[in-house]
Amino acid sequence: MKLKRRRKLVSYANLLDQPVRFNPFLFSRTFLLWAFLGLIGGLIAGVYWICLEFLTHQLSVFSGWEVIPLMAICGFLAGLVIHYIGDPGEIHLIVNNIRFNKGKLDPKNNPSMVLSSLLCVASGGSLGPEAPLVQVTGSTGTWLGKLFRLKGEELRSLSIAGMASGFTALFGAPLGGSLFSLEILHHRHAVEYYRAIIPALVASCFSYLVFALVIHLGLGPVWDLSAYEYSGVFDFVYAVLFALAGAALGWIFIFSTKFFKSVFDKRPFPIYIKTLVGGILLGIIAYYFPLTRYFGHHEINGLLTGDLSLTLLLGILVFKIIAISITVTSGWRGGFIIPLFFVGATLGLIIHQLFPAINLTLAIVSCMAAINACVTRTPMSTTILLAALTGFGHFIPILFASLTGYFLAPRLPFIGSQREKE
Repeated sequence: MKLKRRRKLVSYANLLDQPVRFNPFLFSRTFLLWAFLGLIGGLIAGVYWICLEFLTHQLSVFSGWEVIPLMAICGFLAGLVIHYIGDPGEIHLIVNNIRFNKGKLDPKNNPSMVLSSLLCVASGGSLGPEAPLVQVTGSTGTWLGKLFRLKGEELRSLSIAGMASGFTALFGAPLGGSLFSLEILHHRHAVEYYRAIIPALVASCFSYLVFALVIHLGLGPVWDLSAYEYSGVFDFVYAVLFALAGAALGWIFIFSTKFFKSVFDKRPFPIYIKTLVGGILLGIIAYYFPLTRYFGHHEINGLLTGDLSLTLLLGILVFKIIAISITVTSGWRGGFIIPLFFVGATLGLIIHQLFPAINLTLAIVSCMAAINACVTRTPMSTTILLAALTGFGHFIPILFASLTGYFLAPRLPFIGSQREKE
């Protein structure tokens, strides 16, 4: 014991004798690792987006009744990919691995996730590319961390930074993407991962820079909402009232998804049979309501610029919720953030048609914020993302709506892995 103590004292003395490296800044070599991860994440997102746009363009020539066999075939092929290459999981698995698997996301699932999600999203499924991008870029962060022999919170932080880089590339909001990667992990205690916020911000900034260069994306709002003018303190009251409707719709979506999950899980059919049946149902819905096809990135502008009747909007609202639920539960791959924004925008248009005197932009943004916060429990990042995507310059009404949706969310979260570990 005495010998061990002497060795420790000698080692401490040697450390004290070493010259101190002077660095007056917070900048360190780890910054370069975060930036490099962001560059890789942006490149991955850019290549994925180009492939998605190309495949979507090729498949968009099918219209009318042709969408039914098209989506059935694409669903069947996606199911075969998952069956033979491996099940990449969903957002539940990503959250669970970050929280309880030491922050490790397995890169071996990436080929299956990329191939199956490209087929599902490009053919017209009601899920977007955000979940596949988060999986691929997050697992890239894990791989990079292992390459540099990182462990513990450092490895977890790099995985979260990778997730943020993928999410940011798609939404174009580095701060919103960074916060989302934290909020989605733990709905009550996002501060548990506070160490990851700076790595996530750095990776997000570099990711968006590369993504913008690769696909020539410009800065600015994605969806064409009319300008909003603040009319007084009652706007906050209106935002909360609209959010009540959005939160109610969030509950309806959750119950709809549970219903279809019980239907698809009733019998243990192979995954490719489930995706085939899902494709047929989605094709039928898309045939009668073409705006429900795809995940909503471009379709939201179609909603906003089209002069749609109240009856048609109600039909789109109901069947879009059903389409998202079927896409989620039948084994199709993708994310439901932008589809939920589409549902919120449709609800806002319906409210405006019922009450023309209200501010249309405020109604749409409030409904979009509430339904997403209700389902995903991410009020902070939802507020920032919507401000960036819509050009809505007033944060506070969106925040009121997001918090309303968040606090009216079901006690049991829709994303099961957000629950507290027993």
